[in-house]
Amino acid sequence: MSDYYYDDYPAYESVAKKKAKAAKLAKKLAAKGKKLEPAVTKGTKLASTFWGQAWNRNLERYQVYENRLPRGRSYARNGAVVDLKIEEGCIRALVSGSELYTVRINIKPLSKKRWQALKSQCSGHITSLIGLLQGKLPPSVMEAVTQENTGLFPEPREIKFICSCPDDADLCKHCAAAAYGVGARLDERPEWLFLLRGVDHTELIAGASDAAVAKADAAEGGDELENLGEIFGIELE
Repeated sequence: MSDYYYDDYPAYESVAKKKAKAAKLAKKLAAKGKKLEPAVTKGTKLASTFWGQAWNRNLERYQVYENRLPRGRSYARNGAVVDLKIEEGCIRALVSGSELYTVRINIKPLSKKRWQALKSQCSGHITSLIGLLQGKLPPSVMEAVTQENTGLFPEPREIKFICSCPDDADLCKHCAAAAYGVGARLDERPEWLFLLRGVDHTELIAGASDAAVAKADAAEGGDELENLGEIFGIELE
């Protein structure tokens, strides 16, 4: 029998044992000097903010992924994504399975035409960088950025999954876990979605006047502009 068979149908391990295994592996890597950024999920939905949840919903809307995502959700919940880094056009992760697997997810940049259309739709409707990253957006803007085929989130044809495991499927469970890890990471740093797609999120407020932007951000807490990446809370209305 192939190695893949044993990896795909491993002996049963409890959730506690899986979490302990991942934590032990992360500690071992950290002791070797590797700087880890684990993707920590929150609750059964795996993400708790507008951007994180929207990322996960986008994954789950495509039938091509539906058979592989459940195992990925389980891995993500069990803390298997011990390291995840988001760069322009690329997600790199280390995922704990029967051994440590290296995952790379390539994302094509948002086309200039699509980005220009999004900016036009949002022009004048977003007046606060803080509000944008917190997901406090008018319904029309929320609909525009999350719309299938025309919004900000990638389609399957724009995504390429690569994993060091022996599973030759387009989307293995380790890649699926890393993909859900992105949702958790966007809870912490929503601006990374724009980095991933190769666009500048500040351009979405270009249609608003400087005075309107200053007033809106001051009302929401101007000091927070010094550290937008630390925004965690969200209001969905």
